[in-house]
Amino acid sequence: MNSFPKNIQYAKFCAYGFFKNLRFFDAFLILFLVENGMTYTQIGLLYAVREIITNIFEIPSGILADTYGRKNALVFSFVIYILAFALFYFSSAFWYFIIAFVLYGIGDAFRSGTHKGMIMDYLKLNGWEEQKINYYGHTRSWSQRGSAISSLIAGFIVFYTGQYEYIFLYSIIPYMVVLLLILSYPEELNHSAKVAISKKRLGILDALVRLFGIVKQPDVLSIINNAALHSAYLKAVKDYIQPLMVHVALLIPLFLYMEPDKKNGIIIGFIYFLIYLGTSQASRMASAIEMRNKGKITYMTMLYGLGFGIACGVFYHLGLWVLALVSFIGIYIVENLRKPILTGYITDHVPNETLTSVLSAQSLLRTILTAILAFVFGILADLSGIGLSFVATSSLLLLLSFLLRKNVAFER
Repeated sequence: MNSFPKNIQYAKFCAYGFFKNLRFFDAFLILFLVENGMTYTQIGLLYAVREIITNIFEIPSGILADTYGRKNALVFSFVIYILAFALFYFSSAFWYFIIAFVLYGIGDAFRSGTHKGMIMDYLKLNGWEEQKINYYGHTRSWSQRGSAISSLIAGFIVFYTGQYEYIFLYSIIPYMVVLLLILSYPEELNHSAKVAISKKRLGILDALVRLFGIVKQPDVLSIINNAALHSAYLKAVKDYIQPLMVHVALLIPLFLYMEPDKKNGIIIGFIYFLIYLGTSQASRMASAIEMRNKGKITYMTMLYGLGFGIACGVFYHLGLWVLALVSFIGIYIVENLRKPILTGYITDHVPNETLTSVLSAQSLLRTILTAILAFVFGILADLSGIGLSFVATSSLLLLLSFLLRKNVAFER
């Protein structure tokens, strides 16, 4: 049951998530790159470049946001995103795509963790800290609704234009809305309550020392490891669902008169719409599920997510496209159950004035893992197919999770 008012700022937080996730290209990015002549190895390299760039800027961006303003960091992030979208639209060559992915990586670095830090600080300012999982789960559910609507709109864009590049052009519009929305946030959310008083005396070196002291704590390190591993896994492999959806689309006896790209656009957009409706509900249910399953939920959900990945790979290799798709959807559901819970666990152990920096440290680990996984997955997909690549990658991470649990306490 909610014990926080759904006021104007709550609506702004939800609207941010909704419009931020109107990334119309998400549903078709790999198909767009393949259409432009990219191999899976090149695609894996592009993804790895994005993650490496994010790695470079991850910790500095979090410290800069905590020290000089979270609103300022978010505004910069979305300006960079818009530049990246424009470059995707106008480009078709591999080296231009590298530049676009570099810009996208910088945008990710300055965005990741920043908005969560603002939400958690807002809850602290209003004395609602005990509602952090419930509150963040509700705002995140709007992000997933945005992804659902985004998929439908993207499908119609591809249907009417017959070309993938327009989805980048139209993605600029909601990101302009997000820029205006961020600028409307109250100034007290620009800095943590304590940083607002002492930011002139807080240097970058001091912030680094404080960050290291917090992150090396066993409980914080355990949560960061657990959260980063599964998130990196999904981020590295999620776009490979698109070739799978093409196979599923061929099985559906509808729109037979259409050109293949237009038919794929409609069906893939609708499938993504259903997926994100499910993940939206999962985020809203996170608090209730956490209350009923305290203790081992983080490790159990890790096993479920990786298990779904192995099942997806087996079904994909056998050509059982629908079962492979259902298994892949399971990975999405698990991630969106985990994220509000683990974000809440982190805030239990971290001071609000350094929360963005710590979340950036988590993102740093995630992006390192994503870069490695994306590159390896792309090579394996070229060598042995997407299905076996899923099996190999998921099995390796399953083994890694067992080893980490043996040596590090995953549970809360």
